Amino acid sequence: MTQRLLDILAQGFTRILIPGLTMTIPMTVLAFSLAMVVALAIALAQFAKLPVLTGFSRFYIWVFRGTPLLVQLFVIYYGLGQLGLKLPAFVAGVLALGLNEGAYCAETVRAALESVPVGQLEAGECAGLTWWQSVRRVVLPQAMRTAFPPLGNSLISMLKDTSLVSNITVAEMFVAAQRMVSYYYEPFAIYLEVGVFYLFFSTLITKLERWGEKKLNAYEYK
Repeated sequence: MTQRLLDILAQGFTRILIPGLTMTIPMTVLAFSLAMVVALAIALAQFAKLPVLTGFSRFYIWVFRGTPLLVQLFVIYYGLGQLGLKLPAFVAGVLALGLNEGAYCAETVRAALESVPVGQLEAGECAGLTWWQSVRRVVLPQAMRTAFPPLGNSLISMLKDTSLVSNITVAEMFVAAQRMVSYYYEPFAIYLEVGVFYLFFSTLITKLERWGEKKLNAYEYK
């Protein structure tokens, strides 16, 4: 470990951290929020067992789970731009990540909804609630407790997938590392450093996930 390498890593701390806080984390939060909206809509459409909505939902999941995220990024950023709908790179990244992860989260939420005993839904309807009220007040809260841990894993996966948006010119953490490598030509140390940053952010999400699980469990047993 030479003094030059130590200086490079010290410079890399701020050069990588700042894009992480201003680009990577905001993109992850926005994209995952979009993914959850999509997931709930798609999962509930399947849970309702309406043929048209179920068919559309399965088609959506089939497309977005069956094609690479990188291809989806290029289609949304470059493909839509060629058709006249030019999106900013950040917006295109959020859209692609959210739509892609929404397909995976939809299956997680659907499975959680179906894990709730049918009697819970019937009990709500017997109490005078409509189907939607029974789902929203009785079934969905129980399902989300089941879905919470795998959704936390999806959030961590999305955080790491943000590195792919470097391919559409979004200047996030990985781009900052690439620029440093091209200037200093120390790929091993710099890529290892950016990996530590991803690990740090993933660890924070894991801590928040476990805290959320404890809160949900405490609420359940009140």
